[in-house]
Amino acid sequence: MKNIFLKVVLICGILFSCSSENDILLDNGNNGNTNVSTNRQATGSSANDLLSADSFKKMIIEIAYIDGFKPSETAKNNFKNFINNRTFKPEGVEFIEKQIPSTGKTVYTLNEVVAIEKEFRTQYNTSSKIAVWVLFINGKSSKDDNQGSILGSAYWNTSFVIYEETIHGLSDSAFEPERSLLESSVINHEFGHILGLTNLGSNLQSDHEDAAHPKHCIEEDCLMYWAAENSKGITNMISRGQVPTLDAQCLADLKANGGK
Repeated sequence: MKNIFLKVVLICGILFSCSSENDILLDNGNNGNTNVSTNRQATGSSANDLLSADSFKKMIIEIAYIDGFKPSETAKNNFKNFINNRTFKPEGVEFIEKQIPSTGKTVYTLNEVVAIEKEFRTQYNTSSKIAVWVLFINGKSSKDDNQGSILGSAYWNTSFVIYEETIHGLSDSAFEPERSLLESSVINHEFGHILGLTNLGSNLQSDHEDAAHPKHCIEEDCLMYWAAENSKGITNMISRGQVPTLDAQCLADLKANGGK
């Protein structure tokens, strides 16, 4: 039972669904805000803007959550550390949090996730700051199936969603991982995609994209690996109590695109 659970967690934690849906989600409407369209572009297209200080000196992370599904303080701190360790933002990284109303839904399509962002997002790019939207939602992905559950998805250049209710169901009970560890792994993985990993806007410096799982790293120990062949890797990660890190090849891609 434990091995079955761990296998499901691994599949869920790394599953990524934005790359095939970018084209239908691109949106240049501004809703009265002339900068909105700059935050509604293809995933990975703002990788250099996020990584370097060439265009934007500051980053704003707008965290929206439905009551009862706020991310843990540990996960938020881990996320901020991940950003600071990989990007150049001399004027800092600021987190803004907001609770939004429940929708009454239990399952969400990606288009429904996008609709929530359009209604509640307030932070968009300006001349000196780049803004990122992260939604922690009270439901499951419509793409869940008997092969596993999706825990997160990056879908625009500065947007991703975390299916927090699914994370709750897979953590903090007997034989399950600590919630903040699972949250941090998924958050950092999805943010890695909007940083252009792997071969999604930050060009490859070596041949390490997984041909069988495009836009993911082929190295099993890397944060951007799509999954693992068995539960051994995730078991070791949980026993160490550490969030997976980027391997040297993914780090080289980010550095070549203006990051640390």
